[in-house]
Formats: sequence, structure tokens, C-alpha cells
Amino acid sequence: MNYEKIFGDAVAAIRAEGRYRIFQDIARKRGDFPKALHYVKDGAREIVVWCSNDYLGMAQNELVLAAMHEALDRVGAGSGGTRNISGTNHYHVLLEEELASLHGKENALLFTSGYVSNDATLSTLVSLMPGTIVFSDAMNHASMIHGIRNARADKRIYRHCDMAHLRSLLSEVGRDQPKVIATESVYSMDGDIAPLSEICDLADEFNALTYVDEVHAVGMYGAHGGGITERDGVAHRVDIIQGTLAKAFGTMGGYITGSANLIDAIRSYAPGFIFTTSLSPVLVAGTLASVRHLKASSVERDSQKERVEALRSRFIAAGLPVMPSVTHILPLMVGDPVSCRAVSDELLQEFGMYVQPINYPTVPRGTERLRFTPGPLHTDEMMDDLVAALNVVWERRKLQRAA
Repeated sequence: MNYEKIFGDAVAAIRAEGRYRIFQDIARKRGDFPKALHYVKDGAREIVVWCSNDYLGMAQNELVLAAMHEALDRVGAGSGGTRNISGTNHYHVLLEEELASLHGKENALLFTSGYVSNDATLSTLVSLMPGTIVFSDAMNHASMIHGIRNARADKRIYRHCDMAHLRSLLSEVGRDQPKVIATESVYSMDGDIAPLSEICDLADEFNALTYVDEVHAVGMYGAHGGGITERDGVAHRVDIIQGTLAKAFGTMGGYITGSANLIDAIRSYAPGFIFTTSLSPVLVAGTLASVRHLKASSVERDSQKERVEALRSRFIAAGLPVMPSVTHILPLMVGDPVSCRAVSDELLQEFGMYVQPINYPTVPRGTERLRFTPGPLHTDEMMDDLVAALNVVWERRKLQRAA
């Protein structure tokens, strides 16, 4: 058995399809976001990052950095264990209380990432309720799909945001059978938003639990950054709100919020929580500062929204094929993995502008795209330079313009 050939052939297949992923070696510049240094063999040069999930620049916020420095000096670097064995630092307790408050829930539970919180929670939730059927949006994130698969759950996939299809599937199941409707709020590849009020109405009608992934919405929407559930006034109707700390809050980790009983059950049964060393208290302290700041301040959100519209209007004026996003995410359709990779490479190498190509399996084949996430600190000059560079590459590659 030639193991190395197996591995090499697997990678070669991805390369042949034009979707081999290259990790760009960058170092963000503190106090100068969205600028960063891009490291290559012959040195490093300054670039502008256009695809960061640090949507509001909170990873560079002075309050966040100060809180992390203070925590490092007070308690050291790591947590020292799992949450059950010496790894529950007081910062963890404070942050869970803050997140529960943010979403109007009784309790919250921290995980090491948003992926783990989805996987561990959904798989555990189903295992606690034998016979559960999960109704999952067709475009749900891989972490949600993985959690449902790990539970070996009976599942029904409804067409993306299609409430008539969801109703039809729910109507086929008895009212007393355990049911979970799982959806995201903001879908990050297309930039659309799920109809949460209608989902809650269906959940009430058919006696289902609701699970909403808010990873691309927490910090970004609602008067206090509670996400689309807060913005749309449905947080109290959603049983489980899941979120991340790694995007708008600017640090790392994931969490769920819900009733005290539900959180206690997941805490007590989920292997992905029980057997994992807890988040570094340094990260947790920074997150606590970030959440508290964004609960009180709308400055970052308002500025970010204005910047999104500024870039969207430039894309439209230039005839670039920006997808009809209603959120902070601006995808430009390319439609081919090789061209998508080439455009990204040329923007980075020639113009010092970094946007990662999004290829299959993240998006369906034939819908490959560039995904831009303009933030509060992207200037008009940066946007004008970006559009000029895109025009050059679009013409060179003979790519399709907007109709």
C-alpha cells in the first residue's frame, strides 16, 4: 500500500479542478487595520485585506487589547484544563453571563469555536431526544450538517429559505414527535437573511424547537449587537441561539444560549465541550470587553453599514457582477474556479489587495466568487483603488459584467 501516493493523488485531484487552497502568509498591522504584511520568499510587502471576518475591526480595538493585556498579567496565558477540571476561570463565567444577557436567555455556554458549538450542540441535542427529526436549510453551514450527521438524526432538507417547502415537510410529521428547525440567520456566501419570524411561526404551529446560527450576525445587527434575532424581535421565540466570538467580536470561540435546563443538558452530555481544554482566559477577557462595548455602542455598526453601501455603489457603477446581498457581505460572481483563483492572485500580486477566492465545496460548482467584507476602516481611496484594479483584471480575463 503506497500511502503517500494516496495522499498525493487526492491533492492532485483538487489542483486539477482549480480549487486547491493556498494559505496566504500575512501579519495584520496593529493600529493600521485593514492593512497587513504579506510574506513571500523574497520578503514582505504591505497589502489591504478585503476578506476579513473581523467585520468591525474589534481585534484592533484598544479596549479589547487592554483587557487582554490585563488578563495576561493577572491570570497568565492558558486556562489550565477542561471546564470541569480547573479550567473554569472567572472570565468564562462573566462572559457566559454577558452572552446570555445579550440574547435575553437564561444561560450560555462557551466552546472553543463556532464549528464545535454547532457540531457538539446539534449532535447532543438529537441524542437527548430519541426519534428527533431535524429540518435543516439546504444552505446551512458544514458545522451544522456535521452535527446532524454525527447524531445519525433523521433529517429533512428544505429548500433555502423556502417556507412553503418547510411547512410541507413539517406537516408530514406528527405534532408529538421531537423536531428541530435549524437555520442560519445571515448566510455568509450569498449575503441573504432567513425569514426568522416565519420560521418561529412554523415552529409554534408544529411544536418544534428552533436553532438559529447567528455567527455572521452577532455584534453586527440589533440595537445591542444581538444579531438578526434581536433586530427582528424574535430572540425570545428562538430556543437556541448560537454565535461566534471570532467575527464581529474580534477574538476566538463559539457559544450557545438558551434555557437553563437546555444549557445544563448540553454542558453535561456534549463530548465536544466536556473533553476540550477551555478557551484561554486572555481571549475571554478580550471578548468580554468587546461584547460589552458593542452592546453600548452603535458607532462601529453604523460606520460599517455606510462603508458597505459605499463599496456596493462603486461595484454597481463599474458594472461588476455584485450579487444581491442585503447584508454586510458583498460577493462578486466569477463562476469558474480557475478564473476565481487567477483574479485573486492577480489582485494580490499586482495590486496588493487580498480577497480570497471562494470555491466548491464552500459554494456550489459554477458559483465561484470573490467575497468582500468592507469594514469601518476601509477608506474611499482604498475602495477606488480596489475598483480600478478589479476593472483591469476583469477586462484582462474577459469576465462577465453585470447585465
